[in-house]
Amino acid sequence: SVEGAQLWLEQTGCTFDILLDPQRKVYRSFGLGSSYIKVMKFDCLLQYSNYVAANIDFPDFPNVCLSFQLGGDFLLDDAGKVLLSHPSKNPLDRPTVEDVLQAVDRELH
Repeated sequence: SVEGAQLWLEQTGCTFDILLDPQRKVYRSFGLGSSYIKVMKFDCLLQYSNYVAANIDFPDFPNVCLSFQLGGDFLLDDAGKVLLSHPSKNPLDRPTVEDVLQAVDRELH
């Protein structure tokens, strides 16, 4: 929702453009889905408890169902060409900074 996106932008300080995809067409085209089981795995819950113990806040979710979505990290150039595609296997699965920089470097050379 527009409200949820605005809340996320405010809480994270993100300055990148954001795409609202209420029918999740783009979301599915990138191979993304949702999984209660993957989000609630012990390893994920343990990491989240470490964040809580370290007093790290999480962004608010206006719709709790969205918290079970499995996102990913995608890097696109100005023309919309996908330079990096990393659908997450679980909420903690992210590419390394090195992976992202290598994707940019491949495009530049």
